[in-house]
Order: sequence, then C-alpha cells, then structure tokens
Amino acid sequence: MTKFHHAAVLGFGTMGAGIAQVLAQAGLEVTVFDIDETRLADGRRRMSAMLDGGVARGKLDAVERDRILDTIRATTEVADLASSDLVVEAVAEVLDTKVDVLSRVAAVVGSSTVLATNTSALAVTDIAASVPGPERVAGLHFFNPVPVMGLVEVVRGLQTSGDVVTRLLALGAQLGKVAIEAPDRPGFLVNRLLMPYLNDVIQAYDDGLASAEDIDQALELGLGYPRGPLALLDLIGLDVHQHATYSAYKSTLDPQFAPPPLLRRMVAAGRLGVKSGRGFVVGTGGAR
Repeated sequence: MTKFHHAAVLGFGTMGAGIAQVLAQAGLEVTVFDIDETRLADGRRRMSAMLDGGVARGKLDAVERDRILDTIRATTEVADLASSDLVVEAVAEVLDTKVDVLSRVAAVVGSSTVLATNTSALAVTDIAASVPGPERVAGLHFFNPVPVMGLVEVVRGLQTSGDVVTRLLALGAQLGKVAIEAPDRPGFLVNRLLMPYLNDVIQAYDDGLASAEDIDQALELGLGYPRGPLALLDLIGLDVHQHATYSAYKSTLDPQFAPPPLLRRMVAAGRLGVKSGRGFVVGTGGAR
C-alpha cells in the first residue's frame, strides 16, 4: 500500500488550517489553496495562533511549530497542486462549490491522486458523480478542532474504490487518529447520531424544560459530557447546524432532522454562537 507524500488542502478556513497542520505534523508536504491572498493570509494567521496555543499547552515545542509553518506552502493557483497525491477539500458546504473546485484540481493532478472531501452534510456519492474519476473520490471527515479531536471518518461513496478507502484509513492512523469507515448517509455516523440529539435539546429549551445553563450542566455532570449541548451548538455555529440538519432532512424527509423553529429564528436574527458573539450561552445566553 502506497503512502501519501504530497497533500493539497483546498480552503484555508478553520477546518482547512487544522487539516493542513495535522498533515504537516505527520510528515507530508502540504500546499494550501484558496481563492485570494487575503484568505491565505487569514488562514496563515489562524494556523499560527493554533500552533502557538499548542506550544503554550506543551503539546509541541517551538522548533516543531516553526517546522510545520515552513512546511506548508500557500497558493491561489490550481496548477501549483499538480504534484499532489492526496487532495483534501474543505470549502463551503455547497455541492456546486465543492464539485467545481475538485473538478478544477482533478484536471491538473495525476489520475491516481485521491480526492477527499471533508463534507459533513453532503453525500459523497453525489459529489463523486460530478467529478472526473469518481472511483478516487471519498469522504475524509475531520472534527473541529482538527489537531485535538481524535476521530476521522472515512466515507465510501458508491463509486469509491476499496484501495482508496484502505489508504485513507491508514492515513488516519498515520495522523495519530482513530479512523473508522462510516456509511454514506446523511451525517455519516457521528453527526447522524448528534443532529437529532441537538435538535431535541433545542426544542426542550424552547419548550421551557430548563434554562440553557441547567440543560448544559445536567448533561455535563449527569452524563460526563465535556461540553453541554447548547455550548456545543454555539461552538459549531447555529447556521452550520441548521444547514447540516436541513440537508439531512431534504435527503430523508425524516422529521428528526428538521431544524427546530427556535434554531431558524436565531439564525435569522444573526445569533450564530461564538462567531457572532451571541447564541444560546454566549453573550446574553440566547432568547426565545
């Protein structure tokens, strides 16, 4: 089985920066692509901050931090990705956007290059169907924050070859993570179980079952969760959760995935959680 050596990461947002970091830490040469220099500069600052945090917590030393930063190149030119044997897409959760960028990269890389998508809400089969060489397309779903979270889901679309799945499972282990094969169904495995749970919590809060603080404390202390569900939603982003649940609902028509009314109202009001400074427990603690 051939190991990966040259990785391209598409998108230098929070997920892209985290994915680039763990790939570089594992010894791969990494090139990050984004659409303009401003996004690349923002991503570089984001990555530096994450690495500085790792140094402060004693997770890595300053020499390793500098090596990682020096290893990762950034570009706005798709042609610069031609030598990549692995591509990991981490752009917006919009099918057309993902298909467009993967198709452009597929045109310049080798025919055996693996094309992985970090989608959490879209079907890998749907993405692969519109990308040249669908047998080399798979899901590689990391969790946020990528350098900290120990799991990665490898998702096999209907077209994905067994060799691609095997190589990505081995890559997960190389990155120091537990890699599991997850089904190509809405939410894969983790989010398939998480989305209905979070929807139920939102509805329980809206129904007045308990305050946001009491709900989170009850789940943290009663079940040993490291973070309460409403604080988790604030961290994820209420708009992100709404998009994921709505995508799952459209695919299945299963009411457990339907975004609760309070979630839709809060997103419409711009109360998105940490990113906006106001959510269920961030800022004012949310509102009905």
